Amino acid sequence: MSKGTVSINAENIMPVIKQWLYSDKDIFVRELISNGCDAISKYHWLVSNGQAEGDDAPDRIDVIVNKEEGTLTFIDNGIGMTEEEVVKYIAQVAFSGATDFVSRYAEGQESADIIGHFGLGFYSAFMVSDRVVIDTKSVTGAPAVRWTSEDGMEYELEPSDRTQRGTAITLHIDEEDKDFLNLWTVRSTLEKHCAFMPVPIYLSEVKPEEPPKEGEEPKAPEEPKQVNDTHPLWMKKPSDCTDEEYKSFYRKVFNDYEEPLFWIHLNAEYPFNLKGILYFPRIKNEFTASEGVIKLYNNQVFVADNIKEVIPEFLLLLKGVIDCPDLPLNVSRSFLQNDGYVKKMAAYITRKVADRLVSEFNNNRETYQGYWDDIHPFVKYGCIKDEKFYERVKKALIYKTTGGKYVTLEEYLNANCPEEGDKVVYYASDDKRQAQMIKLYTDQGKDVILLNTLIDNNFISFLEYADRDSKVTFKRVDAAADSLTEESEVDETARLKLEGEFRKAMGDDTVDVQLKPFKDEGMIAMITVDEQSRRFAEMSSRWGGMDMKLPEKRTLVLNDRHPLVAWLKTAEDGERTEAVCAQVADLAEMARQPLVADRMVEFLRRSNALLTQLVEK
Repeated sequence: MSKGTVSINAENIMPVIKQWLYSDKDIFVRELISNGCDAISKYHWLVSNGQAEGDDAPDRIDVIVNKEEGTLTFIDNGIGMTEEEVVKYIAQVAFSGATDFVSRYAEGQESADIIGHFGLGFYSAFMVSDRVVIDTKSVTGAPAVRWTSEDGMEYELEPSDRTQRGTAITLHIDEEDKDFLNLWTVRSTLEKHCAFMPVPIYLSEVKPEEPPKEGEEPKAPEEPKQVNDTHPLWMKKPSDCTDEEYKSFYRKVFNDYEEPLFWIHLNAEYPFNLKGILYFPRIKNEFTASEGVIKLYNNQVFVADNIKEVIPEFLLLLKGVIDCPDLPLNVSRSFLQNDGYVKKMAAYITRKVADRLVSEFNNNRETYQGYWDDIHPFVKYGCIKDEKFYERVKKALIYKTTGGKYVTLEEYLNANCPEEGDKVVYYASDDKRQAQMIKLYTDQGKDVILLNTLIDNNFISFLEYADRDSKVTFKRVDAAADSLTEESEVDETARLKLEGEFRKAMGDDTVDVQLKPFKDEGMIAMITVDEQSRRFAEMSSRWGGMDMKLPEKRTLVLNDRHPLVAWLKTAEDGERTEAVCAQVADLAEMARQPLVADRMVEFLRRSNALLTQLVEK
């Protein structure tokens, strides 16, 4: 037996490693399994180059839980190591990787931005162990060797009784981490980090032997179960995958039993190697759009979820997997943000998503319209965040009308704005509350589109700016009365009289009052709110709270053709006139939105009083 000590301030290194990896201790499983996969890959390389003799043993990595002994063992049948290689690769090379880790992150400035802990490898085993034993036998036929250490700093070397090529790493789990002796915990950790590694991984548990009961046959030991899929769907050619395989993979990886709407299979080999599948999930409501997960892999090894430096932020609304073998993983996110190679990958992913949307629109428009209600928040968000994405998908943007049709912006304008000049798109934000206003437009043969999600306010402002040369503007159905009225001379004296009466009745000295003949003679009045002032008010309320809400520019438009308005022009001031003015104003407001609190109580009281007066007379 020989003893040794790892040098270079080892006593300072292990505490630092444990500190930075504490939040995700289970990463040691990924590191040890990855090392096993590398060892098997190196074995095949030696055999293919005639530097080692091959055999028929199938590739495999075994993970064995022994709760009684308090151990967790990782076994591979890879290249193995000689005694000299153990000293070199375990005591020196692996340690130098840990040293590099510490030199970059010991200051704590970038600890939260570490992408992967690759490079720590074997030494991550000490995160959960108070003793680690390596038994390894080299493919060269050299004697097997055992390496033992209790702290990662001092070690012992002695002959091992291992007879097969490969390496077994036995972790004696410390008291604090006994949960890693639970088979379920180990299985879930393997499924998290190693579900798609390229070498079969088998999990088993050593159970205390129980003598068979009288008359019973001894029970055969349970066969280890493979826990990973060595050929994940994203590694196959898209032409070799069926719809059912895509759906099954989605259910398995994301535990989502709602079928995805559609998916995009990424498969790039130049100028970078990138494979993956992105799914468009069915969105139950606008808030679930933020719950997407895109898993990043490196050569089928799970790295992290939602790395926005590689995956554009708006695509994180999707679900999917992306495998980037060429991506450097043991770097900070600040490095990725400034890496041109990474930016090209992000641009490629964005382009593929945009191209697929356009293809669906052009070739399967009816189907595309069927899931537009689910995907439009994602598409709109992508347009706002990435102008190049918008330029690619702009012709595939569609809008749902209150009548249930789906139209492009060009189709809407051709049907509703045939004349040259400013082009106005009328929309509703609530087709039930604004039903009366919508009817005023549809009765004239004008379509009204429905924009009723949180992102729409920002989206239409973005469109007006991005396509400002086209002079397209969006106006809500209560934004103006111009298209609902006819031009005529205004009786300014009557208008001023009515303005005074209505301002008094409404308790609002800022509201403007207009007199115009309506195309719909049965309508008494409507309240309009300037489009831009309303957008600013809604935005300030949403982001700054109700206390920050900016005032809206409101106008009460009275129908100069209606007999009640004609009566009000000559009516004397008094309680009755004031009550009628208040009732007209409230009815106009209710056509836009519900009355609230005291105003609704007063409206009901006044309605009862007016009806009573009507019956009494």
